[in-house]
Amino acid sequence: MIRAPRTLPRVLEPAEVDAFIAALRTQRDRAMVAAMLLGGLRRCEVLGLRLPDLRPGERRVFVADGKGGRQRIVPISARFFSTVAAYYDTERPRTSSTETVFVVLKGPRRGQPLSAAGLDEIIEGARKRAGLTHLTCHQLRHTCFTRLREAGMALEAIQAQAGHASIESTRVYLHLANDWLAGEYLRAAEAIDAQSVRP
Repeated sequence: MIRAPRTLPRVLEPAEVDAFIAALRTQRDRAMVAAMLLGGLRRCEVLGLRLPDLRPGERRVFVADGKGGRQRIVPISARFFSTVAAYYDTERPRTSSTETVFVVLKGPRRGQPLSAAGLDEIIEGARKRAGLTHLTCHQLRHTCFTRLREAGMALEAIQAQAGHASIESTRVYLHLANDWLAGEYLRAAEAIDAQSVRP
């Protein structure tokens, strides 16, 4: 049997990311997207975040229920925490009794945890407003890890950040960052050439 190649989501270009973020309507929505785009969290992990899981002083979040029931603590940009703070101060209903970070802002379910369908609706609405043909939560996560790899983050570190049980799942990022790979090769080749031309 021939194994079919794994198809991966396309990485978003910086201009697409900017257009998409500009199309988001609330601080809550921006914070959820930041969790995926800057921290690489899965959709279910974003929706599962609880207030005690946020560690702004350390710039980290605790993922209590990752894929396969695995827990991890992941670093995440200060931009995520400032957006969460703005959401908490100005949008999150004070009457909400749930510890879940991201809640419904309007309507009969106001103050209750946001559902996966609710998040998908937010993403889809912003995608359309931004004029993008395709965009998913997984694509945001995928873009995060590709950019981290391009910036030189070690594969083992990306594995830990992603919550992958096996390094094999993370190896896809070796093949994605073509510019990064070309740059690494040229640097190494120049170093070898410099050594071989010494008298």
